[in-house]
Amino acid sequence: MALSLSVLAVVSALYLIAFVLAVGAERRRSFGKPVPDQYDDFTYCKYSTDASTVYGLSAFLAVLASHGLVTGVTKCLCFGRGLTAGPARTCAVLSFVLSWITFLAAEACLLAGSARNAYHTKYRARFGVEHLTCAELRKGVFAAGAALILLSMIFSLLFYGSHAKADTGGWQKHINEGVSMNPYPQPGDFPSEKP
Repeated sequence: MALSLSVLAVVSALYLIAFVLAVGAERRRSFGKPVPDQYDDFTYCKYSTDASTVYGLSAFLAVLASHGLVTGVTKCLCFGRGLTAGPARTCAVLSFVLSWITFLAAEACLLAGSARNAYHTKYRARFGVEHLTCAELRKGVFAAGAALILLSMIFSLLFYGSHAKADTGGWQKHINEGVSMNPYPQPGDFPSEKP
């Protein structure tokens, strides 16, 4: 398998789009504010925009598509051809494990943040008597997801590159075995020759 620039471009673009969406989700979190109703009998929570839920889910889908593309192209490291032994295979296996860990953590942050941001306090409290607190998403959940997206992108691209370098194409490398296939004789090939 050769390194494909189109795969690198699509994977990088999807990861960067997901990063921008996660940062946008962090900046557009919904905030709740207790406000009195029109008769001043009860207070209820009035929330700002729900844009971060949509941004978070869009980032979730973009990371899923990008990681799925890398996994499909490399055949998940398990189902493809064998890799040649050496530093490239070691780097491929290590970056494979780290890319999956950061991918799952990023997806968990994005999904949990989107679900928690979509939750709104529905109950009411008596105005001036009971204190009403509005449920909100903690600051930094989507930011953690954005940081993990960048790490996942780095490890996925490193995995793809090292996998392409270590891929044998179904053939094993043979070094110093048997007769040379060189069409020209080398000095010392014939015993009667003296260099």
